[in-house]
Amino acid sequence: MHGADPTPAGRRLPTRLAAQAAGVSEATVRKWASRGKLTRHGSAARAEYDIDELIVLATG
Repeated sequence: MHGADPTPAGRRLPTRLAAQAAGVSEATVRKWASRGKLTRHGSAARAEYDIDELIVLATG
């Protein structure tokens, strides 16, 4: 399917939970996304982040 999002919604976390899971601030999660280190999913009003990408960044 063209344009389909490859990350299932069940594997994503909102910003607050993503930050908690990675042990960083919400600002850091947003910074990673703005710098292209982390893919932002979700809608304009609700950002979501792939848990596997977070694990790689947090442990990298």
